[in-house]
Amino acid sequence: MGMRQIELLKRKLPRSFYDRDTVLVAKELLGKCLVRVSAGIERVGRIVEVEAYLGPHDLAAHSSRGLTERTKVMFGPPGHAYVYFVYGMYHCMNAVTEPEGHASAVLLRALEPLKNVEGRTQGPGLLCKAMHIDRRLNGRDLLSDDFYIAAAAEPESFAIAGRPRIGVDYARHWAKRHLRFYIKGNPFVSRA
Repeated sequence: MGMRQIELLKRKLPRSFYDRDTVLVAKELLGKCLVRVSAGIERVGRIVEVEAYLGPHDLAAHSSRGLTERTKVMFGPPGHAYVYFVYGMYHCMNAVTEPEGHASAVLLRALEPLKNVEGRTQGPGLLCKAMHIDRRLNGRDLLSDDFYIAAAAEPESFAIAGRPRIGVDYARHWAKRHLRFYIKGNPFVSRA
């Protein structure tokens, strides 16, 4: 992606994009660009891998434990970031989907670096570290001027692969559902 195309990324996805079926949103986030401006530096990465979490009935979703201080963002309106800390060392970022109260979200698993992104981006924790995303962004509106997801100026066509989510073996039958989606053949996917 050239610099001119990156400059055209100011077309933020509207709230209505997130207020739809979570699996559809997950698949359609592939190829979109995550934009994060911090300390005057604009970082841009193309989303190449995601996982869908379908609400309280999905035993792998944090919302399956009900409304808590940690999960209240998931129960909130669509188009906000749900950022949490895991294993005492990694932040993970999700985009909240579907109507308020539904408690669904899409985890961003991997990015293809496009602009000012240093370090590895294959995996949700590495992605957040490279993009300078931490808990201070939990609940942040993804229509903010310094933190948003945008459509690429010239969308590419690509094949989407579906696989089971990673690290959710505890979720019984939900562990085997094909709710991880990625751009087939992209070298920045965390696992094929």
